[in-house]
Amino acid sequence: MKLLKKNIFVFAIIACAGLAAGEKGAFEFPATTQGQRAAAYFAAFNSAGESAMAAFLKENFSAQALQRVSLEERLARFRGFKQQARALNLEKLLRDTGDTASFLVRDQQGEMLEFTFQFEAGAGAKILSILGAPVNPEDVADLAGPPLSREEVLARIRTELDERSRADRFSGVVLLAEGGQVLLHEARGLASVEYGAAHRPDTRFNLGSINKIFTRVAIGQLAEKGKLSLDDKIEKFLPDYPNREAAGKVSIRQLLDMSSGIGDFFGVKYRQTPKDGIRNLTDYLPLFAAEPLLFQPGSQRRYSNGGYIVLGLIVEKASGQSYWDYVRDHIYIPAGMTDTEHLEADMTTANVACGYTRNWDEADHEKEPRRSNFYTRPARGSSAGGGYSTAMDLLRFALALRSGRLLGQLNKEWFGGSQAYAGGAPGINAELDMDPVPGWTVVVMGNYDPPAASSLAQKIGVMLRRLH
Repeated sequence: MKLLKKNIFVFAIIACAGLAAGEKGAFEFPATTQGQRAAAYFAAFNSAGESAMAAFLKENFSAQALQRVSLEERLARFRGFKQQARALNLEKLLRDTGDTASFLVRDQQGEMLEFTFQFEAGAGAKILSILGAPVNPEDVADLAGPPLSREEVLARIRTELDERSRADRFSGVVLLAEGGQVLLHEARGLASVEYGAAHRPDTRFNLGSINKIFTRVAIGQLAEKGKLSLDDKIEKFLPDYPNREAAGKVSIRQLLDMSSGIGDFFGVKYRQTPKDGIRNLTDYLPLFAAEPLLFQPGSQRRYSNGGYIVLGLIVEKASGQSYWDYVRDHIYIPAGMTDTEHLEADMTTANVACGYTRNWDEADHEKEPRRSNFYTRPARGSSAGGGYSTAMDLLRFALALRSGRLLGQLNKEWFGGSQAYAGGAPGINAELDMDPVPGWTVVVMGNYDPPAASSLAQKIGVMLRRLH
């Protein structure tokens, strides 16, 4: 079992990625100032060094955009995405409305992406933002074509939701909001097959790894209060951490960005451990903490649920509260998240979706009936994932984060631009997309295996990008 297959589906580009135009002359950009800026951006991204991108950002981005996210932060994001994508090859122009232009590209790994440039009005047409999002090949037709009205987009989303529900490909809740205005909040399918209980818009679902964003915010809050430094090593807060090399070398910053070398807690030990014995953060440590580092800290990145267990324990030591109490008092309550908590699997709780899976033993039983995921998940989730929430509470969190109510300066550095967080495990899949297009929030929560909810969230994002 893997609590999260992929944490971020939409990249917070805002000036940090670009694409290769391929062979010279293979693609003609729009013969406008906007087209010239886009072409220059692509060329800067694919240059050998960082200096070309730095020069491009200074010359082509608006003062407003550079004030919102600094040049240094944009370059840091560029480095991360450059390492992942390496090069991006332009395939086609999807839309050009003057103030926006969208391009379909592929990265060097063959992944398809849509890049949308937003420009200032007027002759200068400097860049306000660049948003990038992954695209499924079957969605390309939905990306192309004339802009759609809000009503047309909402109608298409409802049709998609109905079709997937009838085909038993999705069971859950969808919420769509523009700013704080909820435009769509609907449920489909059953929260409990055994009792024939239908989902409600306020049904609580297992979040999977979406909880990691709460842990990140908690660490940021404690850093801004001077309770810790992002460069502190594990041993400062956990002197008895089993792997002494990791304790002395791994920083909080490396834990946050998955470059620590600490591995996962899912594996043979997890499968062999009775799940009713995994209730507290310390219960997870025997599953991974004594293992050797997978690589030297900071030398590469690899997804690490174990690293976020360690972060949760650091939150406890730095704050003097349990992890559960800290996130309740400093994130959930300030954001108005009244239905979010870490529920225990064997406690009777109303209005909670049961999970149903075809992957109960790490094999795919595609043609068999789904089973309960009860025996695949720990008795209580953790700082790495497994809490419960509602679609409305996740919207409240997104609004609180955007407004700066939860974090100060780190909010701008960590959460500027488009962000997407997903959680997935057997019978668990949820996605929170903040600003898939500016000002919008998409929440999709389900109780089927991935990618039931995530693929629907991405489809909705594609439709939103057709808005005029």
